Amino acid sequence: MIDGTGKITKFLQDIFNLDKEVIYDVKIDKHREKRSINANNYLWELCTQIGNVLRKSKEEVYFEMLVEYGQSIMVSVLSNVNMNGFYKYFKEAGKSILNGKEFTHYKLYKGSSEYDTKEMYILLEGVVQEARQLGIKTKEDYEIEKITEAWCK
Repeated sequence: MIDGTGKITKFLQDIFNLDKEVIYDVKIDKHREKRSINANNYLWELCTQIGNVLRKSKEEVYFEMLVEYGQSIMVSVLSNVNMNGFYKYFKEAGKSILNGKEFTHYKLYKGSSEYDTKEMYILLEGVVQEARQLGIKTKEDYEIEKITEAWCK
């Protein structure tokens, strides 16, 4: 047992009781705090208000905020591959030819539900600044800090 909760001991007991004829995949990760529901709700509330001012949908604003303040990676795929359906948030970044084959480069953006607390803090801070620039009333800095105080620990 690793700690006094008995969680590891219970887990190990459950493993020994599994069907021996079935193959199982098990992944153990270090626990990381997720962003709070309040933070996520506030993010969508601000995206809605920004959308109302700019006459855009909250989804359009959300994607723009992911592009501006979100987490991303660059990938290259053969140009004949249709990316729709493979990834929800992406943007074409260019094309190139390698060994006679054309590749399209995409920037893939991680949705906020996949963010850790630090990533969510950066995204929310950016959205708050965008809202303020549009004259949208936001929570006071101390209130935002209260929502996010556990994120950087």
